[in-house]
Amino acid sequence: MNRRINAAGLALVKQWEGCELVSYKDVAGIWTIGYGHTSAAGIPFVKAAMRINAQEAEDILRSDLRKFEERVNRLVKVPLNDNQYAVLVSFDFNTGKLHSSTLLKKLNAGDYDAVPIELMKWVNADGKRVKGLVNRRSAEAGLWAKGEFVSSNTMPAAPKAPEVVTKENVSWLAGIVSTLGFAFAGNGPLQWALAGIIVASFAGGAFLFIRKRLDPA
Repeated sequence: MNRRINAAGLALVKQWEGCELVSYKDVAGIWTIGYGHTSAAGIPFVKAAMRINAQEAEDILRSDLRKFEERVNRLVKVPLNDNQYAVLVSFDFNTGKLHSSTLLKKLNAGDYDAVPIELMKWVNADGKRVKGLVNRRSAEAGLWAKGEFVSSNTMPAAPKAPEVVTKENVSWLAGIVSTLGFAFAGNGPLQWALAGIIVASFAGGAFLFIRKRLDPA
């Protein structure tokens, strides 16, 4: 099964590549169209006064991305979720350097947390820091960190269930912390006795709270 970039990754690439529906010469004097497509990437071959529509531009981009999707599939040896996979496709599409990067070495060693840091090292062009590359790498790092469980390279990732934080949870925790702080702040019998009473009351309240949740009727 050949894995493909997900919708979030495709949107990121489209945002940072920009789209031109009429052919133009890039800074190197190469005819370009759509999302940075040139004749070097394959068909269609770009020439002067060439025009395409938005759907054609996206189709060409998807075709151009296949080379980099295949590279990520082949080069990465650890499981990736869909967003992580998309980030690496975006990065390689932009730089063409995934294969020789420290990022890949650290990732294949299981160091997932190193990837955002390594991404931010690729923000220079001609020896100068480029704001557009900083912003693109930041967007890629953000997508990398987006909450999903890690899955295999051929299976979609399951979304991570958010933690439920309620006022009740916070109040119970705050009460326990303040009680323990009170108890250990002094060593008198009165303080220990009061602390014991408060802890007992918390325990009773917690029992009723849990029972209510399990049997709301």
